Amino acid sequence: MQLNQFARLTKSQSEQITELQRIHLLPTDFAQLSFQKLAQTIFQRLFPEARSQSTRIRQLGLLQATTELNLTTYLESINTSFDQVVFYNVALQLLGFEVITDFALDQPIAFMAATKLPFIDQATFDQPTFIQALYLLLTTRSQNGLLYLDQLANRGFFANWQGVQPQFLIFNGKVQPVFDTSHLIREVVYVESSLDTDQDGQRDLLETTIFRPRATEAGLKIPALYTASPYYKGINDVDADLHNVDTTIATKPVQQPDLADLTQAPNTAPIPQQRTVKSTSMTTELNATDDSNYSLNDYFLARGFANVYAGGIGTRGSDGVRTCGSPEETASTTAIIEWLAGNRRAFTNRTDGIEIKAWWCNHQIAMTGKSYLGTLATAAATTGVEGLKTIVAEAAISSWYDYYRENGLVVAPVNCQGEDADVLAKLCQTRQKDAADYALSGAFFADQLKALQEGQDRITGNYNAFWAARNYRDNIANLNCDVILVHGLNDWNVKLQNAGALWDLLRDQPVNKKLFLHQGEHIYMNNIQSIDFTDMMNLWFTHQLLGVDNQALTTLPAVMIQDNAQEATWTTQADWLAPVNPTTTFWLNEQTLRVNATENAPLATFKDDGVAIFRAQKISEAAWQDALIADQSSFTGNRLRFLSAPLTKPFIIDGRIQFRTRVAVNAERGLLSVLVIDYGQFNRLGTAPAVLAAKGQQLGYQWHCDDLKEFKLNRPSNYQVITKGHINLQNRHNSYQTEAVTPNEFYDITLDLQPTHYDLTAGHQLGLLIYATDMGMTIREEQAFVYQVDLAASQLIVPHLND
Repeated sequence: MQLNQFARLTKSQSEQITELQRIHLLPTDFAQLSFQKLAQTIFQRLFPEARSQSTRIRQLGLLQATTELNLTTYLESINTSFDQVVFYNVALQLLGFEVITDFALDQPIAFMAATKLPFIDQATFDQPTFIQALYLLLTTRSQNGLLYLDQLANRGFFANWQGVQPQFLIFNGKVQPVFDTSHLIREVVYVESSLDTDQDGQRDLLETTIFRPRATEAGLKIPALYTASPYYKGINDVDADLHNVDTTIATKPVQQPDLADLTQAPNTAPIPQQRTVKSTSMTTELNATDDSNYSLNDYFLARGFANVYAGGIGTRGSDGVRTCGSPEETASTTAIIEWLAGNRRAFTNRTDGIEIKAWWCNHQIAMTGKSYLGTLATAAATTGVEGLKTIVAEAAISSWYDYYRENGLVVAPVNCQGEDADVLAKLCQTRQKDAADYALSGAFFADQLKALQEGQDRITGNYNAFWAARNYRDNIANLNCDVILVHGLNDWNVKLQNAGALWDLLRDQPVNKKLFLHQGEHIYMNNIQSIDFTDMMNLWFTHQLLGVDNQALTTLPAVMIQDNAQEATWTTQADWLAPVNPTTTFWLNEQTLRVNATENAPLATFKDDGVAIFRAQKISEAAWQDALIADQSSFTGNRLRFLSAPLTKPFIIDGRIQFRTRVAVNAERGLLSVLVIDYGQFNRLGTAPAVLAAKGQQLGYQWHCDDLKEFKLNRPSNYQVITKGHINLQNRHNSYQTEAVTPNEFYDITLDLQPTHYDLTAGHQLGLLIYATDMGMTIREEQAFVYQVDLAASQLIVPHLND
């Protein structure tokens, strides 16, 4: 176990005293108290649940100070100093660790060092050092991943804290959970957009759900954490709408359009007039019955930040139709921000023209969320909308082409074969859950689906105007808010190119940006035990949305990456995918990767006839990939495999591995797929975090809980996929221009694989697989094309950190 911590601030002695007195832990007259009396008073205050002196003393007596003395007895013996070992014996117990099970009473410091818990390296503590150690303890992470002060808050330390004039409480640069979550304002408003996507002659109203502390009723202005979630009102069953992937990859006509010409015609339909405001109100008419559904937002709700959820156009309770990543979806997302910032109208109901403002909001907004939710945050950020101060975009799409397509191929997200933009739109068009609303809008939406199907073009897989309109990276110049990107290094749903290509552009943008890369798949990371992500976001939001000068911009590392070779290990870097990273070129020969070019490397062939075997065996896509990678299987003839010599030292890959080759196919069409693999038996880190404690993280006093999780080492395995890539041979120069393929003619191909960061340990081998059809991602055409690869013209170029 390692409890890595990056958001703790170092404060001066005077600042520590001020903050400890601010939270009523350090008595105002502490200088007049004896050291013994001070220590007894403070330790008793660490049990807010105890309502009597006798009970508090009893609680102290349950803590073992030495092998012979409990804390109550030890405190009776001290005079002017406190033993370091005793202090940390007690501190570890307060943090949730157990004597004997976790640490020995004579060696707490050794355990703390191994666990990366901070401590004061001094044999005895006088009064100033004791206060310093107390402050450090409050800002130290506990076994459940929360700070010790958070644990105290969860036990009632800040209960009834707010007075007649509520306010935020800042400790160690972060806002504290002093707001009563048992009496929240739960309300619904209808934001009026500048859209009419269902063409009913009225501007689309967007149902918006708000959770805010009751303290706002007393005049407190608070920030808003806004999550644009098309899933918030549920989803539809679309299994019957998935596209057939057992079909032919088209032979495409030669087309050479200019990239600049790939633009959609602007919508020239007039925007309906705004609704007439007949009256105003400060109270809503509909109580929210849905709940908050993101634990990071819940964490901040207890700290005084409003939670705002809106599904956007086409979702239940709103007008309009889903259009999967279009400019209209972006506009429906930013409309909510504009209302929160005081620049747009909202109404208390859909019919009476009663306007309501976000009068409780301080006009400082952040966006949060994963996947589609983080995608819409990215889309909003690239508009430069006023009021949006920062986004935390997790596993977010930055270009929808990079989600559903790749280099001229229809490529599905993992475990989503047959899905496409039209299917996702139908999944989220939840207006149909209200039968009367569906009667009004269903036929129109069905017509819009046809336009989506035509635009997405599953025939050619080419980049076109439809996808260009859904490429948020093209609007990067508009971005003026600070950005936090979070992505899984094993996420094959939203592939890493979405984060990598955006990070490349952010590098030169005059905004603050941070990047977190974990070892997970398509997951959130706010409840991982080994990293204080939630605490870092507290530091970030306290600065961004409350204007506190807490050094968040410099304290948080630019890039933080979880290591794949060992548990609970996080490293920091100045950059990711840095153009200055060195590269090593591996040359292909017969089944080998060599660092030196070899003469007279042969041609190698493989047959792409695995689809029939895949269907006959009725195996999963994951099982097929295992078989493809294995030494021998039914699919061995469908790939070429090359292995390096065992590495003599660690090799840290960082960037986009590039594969260059010369290839021919005995047909007028073809594709190439590439896997780069870590070979070597090893206890590898799992890509799905294990639950350490169900509901083990409490997010506030008598408030919601989240599971505590951690990435754990699995049983030994023989390999792990590092990265992969796919390309249509007709798109050998780019994704929007197609060229002819003449059977058995060789063509030069350069394929940039998905960006990555990977610690390839000593003794392991770097592996390369070349194949064609990918059962989990590409179209599965049943044919028996034969591919030839000129190994003499083939190289794998690997960027890395170490020389």
